[in-house]
Amino acid sequence: MFKKPLFNKSRLNKSTLNTSTFKDARPKARLSAPQLNKVAIALSLGALSLTGCSAGPTSGAAAVSPATEAAHSAADSTSSAATQASHPAVKATASAAATPKPAAPSAPKPVSGTAAAPVAPGAGAAPAPAATAVAPATDAQAAAAPAPVTAAAAPVAAQAAVAATGDGSQAATARGWGAVVAGDEFSKAGAPDSTKWSVFKGSGHAGKGVRSPQAWSVANGVATVSGDSAGTTGGMSAKFAQQKYGKWETRMRTNARDPEYHPVLILWPNNNTSPNCAEIDYAEGSTNTTQIKFFLHYACGGSNFQTTAAKTIDTTQWHNYAVEWTPAGITGYIDGVKTFSDTNPAHLPSVGMHQTLQLDWFPDGSATKPSQMQVDWVRVYK
Repeated sequence: MFKKPLFNKSRLNKSTLNTSTFKDARPKARLSAPQLNKVAIALSLGALSLTGCSAGPTSGAAAVSPATEAAHSAADSTSSAATQASHPAVKATASAAATPKPAAPSAPKPVSGTAAAPVAPGAGAAPAPAATAVAPATDAQAAAAPAPVTAAAAPVAAQAAVAATGDGSQAATARGWGAVVAGDEFSKAGAPDSTKWSVFKGSGHAGKGVRSPQAWSVANGVATVSGDSAGTTGGMSAKFAQQKYGKWETRMRTNARDPEYHPVLILWPNNNTSPNCAEIDYAEGSTNTTQIKFFLHYACGGSNFQTTAAKTIDTTQWHNYAVEWTPAGITGYIDGVKTFSDTNPAHLPSVGMHQTLQLDWFPDGSATKPSQMQVDWVRVYK
């Protein structure tokens, strides 16, 4: 699952973008309470960035493929904050039953706005058997119809029924994580905020395809990364919250994506360096478009180098994916429900980590259908 950024300037063919597959369930006449809450969070974070408080500089992140990870190799990736172009993005909320976002705390802690070091991409290696997986917790969601799978590739055999759309619950609320200390509400339209993100530019995952700054756009409070039929896609790493331990939560969805495009939410080692090749993929799609997986990488090779879990879910709906990292272990959540846990001290990262967002291309020789991943917000807690 090492999916590190390698990038290039190839522009996307805008005609291939498929934003029509996202439903716009948010009222258009005026701001709703959830939107006002989101604006409050953005204003709080922006005000903090003006105080001069900052975290350490960040480097770009790499990603690992669904079940194919083992080596991190540095490459020619560079951060590109000034060369991004916009693509259309569609703002939408989950279903009408989704829970409104909580308002930002009155006195959040400092958020970093410092510049980041160039991103160093990594390449996936041959898969190795996963370590003992932790079975996801039951979340009382009813089974529903399977998520859409494109005709470009056949669905995985004997797929389980997809869980019903999440209710919008957040781990931060359920677990009482307190104030947001860093993150992005994507309230600034255009290219991703260069004070918060280093956008990947260069070769794609494992040297295939291209990661282009032009694959990203921000509009209507949502960041959208698009992948075209030729494998031009995107990724970016956070300049904020370069920290050891903490909690991260991200609201994300995809369209009815091609199985060759994998959405990934990753915690990646600062400075691209970790003695045990640490990596936390707290939400990663694979060729099975009805599943989201959690991967904790704790070794650079061998038969046991990761712990993993999988959950059947409709990724075309908004869901909140979270990871809690403490000295006692690492826990994963989807919509506030625990789905992963590893408390083995030998499996924990020994260095600080930071957030990356990636839509990675895994070509299988078949035609690729343009696909998208959207992120509503990223929030970090102490």
